Amino acid sequence: FLSVTEDLVRRCAEHNNCEIFSLEEISLHQQEIEKLEYLDKWCRDLKILYLQNNLIPKIENVGKLKKLEYLNVALNNIERIENLEGCEGLTKLDLTANFIGELSSIESLKYNIHLKELFLVGNPCTEFEGYRQFVVATLHQLKYLDSKEIERSERIKALQDYPEVKQKIREQEQAYLIKRAREKEEAQRRMQERKDKKQNQMESKLGFDSPGSPQEKKTHQEEGDGEQETRRTVEDDEEDRRFWEEPTPYTPESRLETHRYIEEKRRAKDNIRESKKREKAPWTLVTAEGKVLNVNVPKLHFSLKDDEENNQIILELAVYRHLDTSLLDVDVQPTYIRVLVKGKPFQFVLPEEVKPDSSSAKRSQTTGHLVVTMPKAKEIILAKQKISTSIKHSDCNALQKNARRSGQVEKLEVDPSKYSFPDVTKIIQEKERTGQGPIKLQLEKITEVKK
Repeated sequence: FLSVTEDLVRRCAEHNNCEIFSLEEISLHQQEIEKLEYLDKWCRDLKILYLQNNLIPKIENVGKLKKLEYLNVALNNIERIENLEGCEGLTKLDLTANFIGELSSIESLKYNIHLKELFLVGNPCTEFEGYRQFVVATLHQLKYLDSKEIERSERIKALQDYPEVKQKIREQEQAYLIKRAREKEEAQRRMQERKDKKQNQMESKLGFDSPGSPQEKKTHQEEGDGEQETRRTVEDDEEDRRFWEEPTPYTPESRLETHRYIEEKRRAKDNIRESKKREKAPWTLVTAEGKVLNVNVPKLHFSLKDDEENNQIILELAVYRHLDTSLLDVDVQPTYIRVLVKGKPFQFVLPEEVKPDSSSAKRSQTTGHLVVTMPKAKEIILAKQKISTSIKHSDCNALQKNARRSGQVEKLEVDPSKYSFPDVTKIIQEKERTGQGPIKLQLEKITEVKK
């Protein structure tokens, strides 16, 4: 069963900066709560508490909320009024559309001396003969019952007839309690039948899926997938029809059973959806031989531009204008680009090798398209005019100066085998051979001179 958790209370206390110790008002309606607890420990200062449209079977763990003024537990599974004596400040109590048949349990509200408004409409006890007279005569502090003001004359008349009315209420109450006991037995029997039926279905499925050869299993699986899916859908529809068309009394048990059935169906659908996601074959992006494939799973329009002037390749991918950028994942590789759009891959093999580290990706502000700029790995140097082979070094310098003047850098492709430029690394001034140690005499040359 679902109970009140601290996380739930904090989420519902956003108006109080998620602080629960100083909380004065909280709404926990439609939270599928089946047990009421902890609130009297966590939120001692509560004045208004909304708990309508849950599955709470019993009023409990609110007796320490001394400051509580308004308690709304409409549309729950409550069968008797109890455990509210400690709520000293209670002025309004809403028990609309519950299952209160023990009308005498309202006597416990005598201690709530500040109680002015009580709502019991939609409960079985309101069908008892003398219901209103009994409540008016029992709770002297009440001003309104089921939105209708209690006049002084009505109270005097109710007090005069109280002994007789009380006896009638006791008899009707006993008859109702006997009826409720039968309803509980019937609900228990139906629940057991459902369990047995489900167990038999599981056993029959296990028997049907008897072990066979792997090849047979594969063949049966391939041939019968669609047939099994159709049969499962038909069976589910038939089960739904039987469940909703079967006449059942409106009781706490049937309400709980309906809730459990809806929750079970929802979980089954979620499990099927998850299993389909898991079973879905992954997209083949690279073959076993290592060949990268072109893939466009999101089915997006794209354009690839070869920008020769800037020596780069530009990919424009027409992603959806309002798609959050966090749902895009761009991966540039030297030979291909991969973009995951909400987990779906777009992959394209590039016509030329690029530099991944220097690549950039951005969204267009006008169209929202993804624009990926990828510089080419091979740098191509273009010259605006051809230079003759008989170019001189001084002419080169002049060309470079002119290029600098015009603000355009001229890059030349130089082949050492075609041009003979001076080696700048060896252009150094020769030093005089002085102070470099003793000079050795070459005797043979001297003798020749003498001759």
